[in-house]
Amino acid sequence: MEYVILGNGIAGVCAAETIRQFDPEGGIAMVADEAITPYSRPMISMVLAGQVASEKLPIRSNSFYEDLKITTVLGNRVSEIDVDQKRVMTQNGTSLQFDRLLIATGADPRPIKAEGMDLKNIFFMRTEAHIRNMLAVIPQAKKALVLGGGLVGFKAAYGLLQRGLDVTMLITSGYPLSMQVDETAGKLILDELRDYGLEVRVGISVEGFEGNGSVTGAALSDGTRTSCDLVVVGKGVLPAVSFVPRDKIDIDLGILVNEHMETSTAGIFAAGDVAESVDISRKTRWVNAIWPEAVTQGRIAGTNMTGRPMRYKGSLSRNVLRVLNLDVMTMGLVNPPDTPEYEVICAGEPRRRTYRKLVFRNNILTGAVLINAIEQGGICMGLIQNVFPLNVPNRVLAQPSFNFKQLMM
Repeated sequence: MEYVILGNGIAGVCAAETIRQFDPEGGIAMVADEAITPYSRPMISMVLAGQVASEKLPIRSNSFYEDLKITTVLGNRVSEIDVDQKRVMTQNGTSLQFDRLLIATGADPRPIKAEGMDLKNIFFMRTEAHIRNMLAVIPQAKKALVLGGGLVGFKAAYGLLQRGLDVTMLITSGYPLSMQVDETAGKLILDELRDYGLEVRVGISVEGFEGNGSVTGAALSDGTRTSCDLVVVGKGVLPAVSFVPRDKIDIDLGILVNEHMETSTAGIFAAGDVAESVDISRKTRWVNAIWPEAVTQGRIAGTNMTGRPMRYKGSLSRNVLRVLNLDVMTMGLVNPPDTPEYEVICAGEPRRRTYRKLVFRNNILTGAVLINAIEQGGICMGLIQNVFPLNVPNRVLAQPSFNFKQLMM
């Protein structure tokens, strides 16, 4: 059996390890555009902030590929998949035959439409190379502009502040982390960022960059201009699917997969940030581009690729982060549609800066936002993942004093 894995991120790595566990003799080839040992992508923001040395990024040993007898084609992007001939081609002309194929190419930074994107010192923040290149110019930079108020934008802004730069964050929405939290939590986070000294401008985007070779400023959508000598574009990511033949493999935002992580073409699988599976809380297909789901999906895909049936229950969005003095935990569907089957309960203690929002669908917990009282977040996540029926009034669950362990007795 010949296995080909596209991508050496955590989904591809876990799939390769699983395949080798069940098939010690099968051929495994891995194609990736990054020519380095697999590393922790979530930790690159910590390298930017100076909290972790870049040497701590690798998640596997330098002998990983050799130990698992993996043939590598690194530093190369995939250019084409020939489904009928079961062949993968890369940009340097390499051709690989496969019996089973895993697409685990992850996601690329979401581009923006703005003049001057070719100027120097405008960065994305997705790879180890992005951070390495950014760190090389930070000593000469003074004022940074961060585009985007999501997880990438927030982590970039925090890291640059820790490096001593004057940072301005531009957010097109009304508050940070608008995809992860609701407006109340978002306003708490916005106040926290501003109190810390970060200039946050909401409802504003960039129309173009200025400079002679290197960026020196930006023209904004409100008609004003701001100076900057370093820019980070943190507007999210999009699944890396440009090479996937849409007439052979079904794609929406990501590659559509079934409960075995298999695509619409038998023998071809997808996992990680590129895969679109059923979301447990939303009850529809969704791309949840987070590390834990990529790990699980990679293992399940690898198991099924070796002919051992294993089901994937579905993905669940969740994030835990520290926003300066705020602990933030969010999971599931936090901004539900205004329809009768949903009930939203909110509670909080302003003096303690705590906030709890619970979202129910037909009396089953389907989403939660917790601020500064996240100790029981793990139980909440378990309730959502297992579609656990509740026998306690919903309004009682939202009270900060309620102990969710009572539901497990």
